[in-house]
Amino acid sequence: MSKFDAIRPYYDAEVNEALKSVVNHPMMKALMNFTFPALKDEEWQAQLLRTHSIRDFQCNFIYQAIQQVLKRSSDGITTSGFETLEQNTAYLFISNHRDIILDTSLLNCALFDHGLVMTTSAIGDNLVQKSFLQVLSRMNRNFLVQRSLPPREMLESSKLMSEFIARSLRRENRSVWIAQREGRTKDGNDQTQQGVLKMLAKGSTEDNLMDFFRKIKIVPVSISYEYDPTDVLKMPRLLAEANDEIYIKEKNEDFQTLISGVIGQKKHIHLHIGKQLTTEIDEIEANYDNDNKRIQALAQVLDEAIISGYKLWPTNFIAYDLLHNTDTFSNRYSEDEKQLFERRLEMRIDEDNPVAFQGFLAMYANPVINKMKYAAVV
Repeated sequence: MSKFDAIRPYYDAEVNEALKSVVNHPMMKALMNFTFPALKDEEWQAQLLRTHSIRDFQCNFIYQAIQQVLKRSSDGITTSGFETLEQNTAYLFISNHRDIILDTSLLNCALFDHGLVMTTSAIGDNLVQKSFLQVLSRMNRNFLVQRSLPPREMLESSKLMSEFIARSLRRENRSVWIAQREGRTKDGNDQTQQGVLKMLAKGSTEDNLMDFFRKIKIVPVSISYEYDPTDVLKMPRLLAEANDEIYIKEKNEDFQTLISGVIGQKKHIHLHIGKQLTTEIDEIEANYDNDNKRIQALAQVLDEAIISGYKLWPTNFIAYDLLHNTDTFSNRYSEDEKQLFERRLEMRIDEDNPVAFQGFLAMYANPVINKMKYAAVV
């Protein structure tokens, strides 16, 4: 057995057998009928059963599914920065995280469109408790982030994951996607957790940690949705935190969030690839004398890069003005756009609950506030 068997995606040799195990599953039928509405079940089933590699599954099925998602629940996606990436080169993409499935799926579609190496991507094991979802995630080259382990086992799991990431990047020439923090951003504040970078550092075999960070080719990624399809689903946690309460998820909450993210309205989406962090790492090494300070500085560099690459939409400016009772950014949106946002707010949030009302606005306004810290918003 491989040391990574508990967390790794399928090997290509395992793909066909796994597909045979789920080809008749009701959720596979729903996914394929959504993706290929004009095909009879026998047609997509036959094509699935002829599939023997992850790449074929991703290109022939998942890529097509994401195109349908974009067609049905968005006004399209734009991209920038991909021209800075080199073909046949593996990168560590560290991204802000808004949607469970789409963040990494959209990145992989864009990488495919640009002829670049697609990623193996982190996903929390809490999101794939259903056997079908675990098969689908492993088929889509996801590796598992093991949650809710005892402290000693969590340390071992963290080291295992860091070794898997390092091997993917350096031995297999496979790009990797991870979020800048554990879990999705709930309040619009995209901040890098130092713990994520410390986890990565466990995979280093270099004496100099910054040499390791150079070699794994860190690239910041910013993904921006005009409308967050799961915005209202994030409110219970925010309310609990505002009241200093422990938030307990409801049964099937993760699955409901996953589905809502896929089918919910997003309007416009933008995906920006930042520049590989090279000179920044050199400067961090020169200016700080220990690894803890260097990791802290690297987290700050990632924050600035991700926030600077974030595309602000009319919804962000509207929320800022409503939250602060100003018209500072009134030239950045139309009256129709403001009315549409206000209707969404009224339909989803009880005006008699000021904490929820303010929290919903802050979720959209915080990207504006954060971007103003690094550059003028023009």
